[in-house]
Amino acid sequence: MPRKKGTPVDACPGLFKSNNLGRVYTVNPRQTECFYLRLLLVNVTGPLSFQDIRKVDGQQYPTYKDACLALGLLEDDNQWDSMLAEAALNCTGTQIRLLFAIVLTTCFPARAQMLWDNHQDSMTDDILYRYRTRYNDLTISFSDAMYNESLIAIEDLCIAIANLPISHFGMSSPNRSASDLLNTDMNRELQYNTVEMAGIVSRNVPLLNDEQKIIYDRIMLAVSAGQGGFFFLDAPGGTGKTFLISLLLAEIRSKNGIALAVASSGIAATLLDGGRTAHSAFKLPLNIQNNPDAVCKIKKTIVYGHSAETM
Repeated sequence: MPRKKGTPVDACPGLFKSNNLGRVYTVNPRQTECFYLRLLLVNVTGPLSFQDIRKVDGQQYPTYKDACLALGLLEDDNQWDSMLAEAALNCTGTQIRLLFAIVLTTCFPARAQMLWDNHQDSMTDDILYRYRTRYNDLTISFSDAMYNESLIAIEDLCIAIANLPISHFGMSSPNRSASDLLNTDMNRELQYNTVEMAGIVSRNVPLLNDEQKIIYDRIMLAVSAGQGGFFFLDAPGGTGKTFLISLLLAEIRSKNGIALAVASSGIAATLLDGGRTAHSAFKLPLNIQNNPDAVCKIKKTIVYGHSAETM
C-alpha cells in the first residue's frame, strides 16, 4: 500500500517517501519469483514500479531473478560446479543425477540450466554406455535423445523429493511422451522389491492378534476377488492400526500390485512405507473452504495393464 505520510515524491503525485522501513513478509525460496522480488524490495532503493525494480544500470531484465543476479545479490554456483566436476571422477551417472536433483531441490542454485549444460555428459554417461552395449557400437556418441532421457530421470527425482518439476528451477522441461507422463507415478509405485515385501509379510502375519487377523483376511479377500469396497479401522492409539495397514501394503506390493498409502497429514504419512499426503497424491486444492467449485488437478486418463488398490 502506498505511504500516506512523509515527503512528497515530485515525479509521482500522491506518493510519499520516508526513512521508515516497511514490513515485508518472509518468503520461502521455493516460491522463486516471489522470493527474488522480496530480495529486490529490501535492497533496491527508490523503485517506482515493479518494472523499474528490474532495471539495473539502465538495462531492463525480464525476471526478478535476473535482476538479482545482475546486482550480485545471489551467490555464484562455483561450489556446485566444482562439486559436480569432482563427482564425475568417481560416481556413476545415476549417482550424479541424484546429487544434481538434491542440489536443485534444496540448495536453489542461481543458474541451474548452466550447471546442466556444463555437466550433462557426466549425468548421461551411463545412458550412453547402455546404448553402446545394446547396439554393440562404441562409436555412438551423446545425442539429444540421451540428454532428454537423463532430464526425465532428474525431473522424476525432483518430483519425488520436492514434488516440483525442473522447470520450477529455471531449466527446460524434458520432452515426455503421453505414455511416459501417464506412467511416471505408476513406475514409482512398482519399484518396490517384491522379495523384500514378501519377507515382511511372512515375518509379521504370525504377529497379528485375532481381531487384526479377521480384518486382514477380510480386506485381502476383497482385494484378491476384485470386489473393492471401503473399510474403516476405528481403534484407540497404540492398538496396531499402522502395523496392520503397513502389512496390507506389503502384501499387495509383494504380488507386484499397486497400493497407495495416503494420509491426511505429513506426520501420519511418514509412518507408512511410501506414504504421501492426500493433497500431494491426489492434487487436492488447499482452498476448498473458500472455493466450493475447486477440483483436483488430475488429468482424465485411463491406465491399462495394472490394477490399483487404495487404502
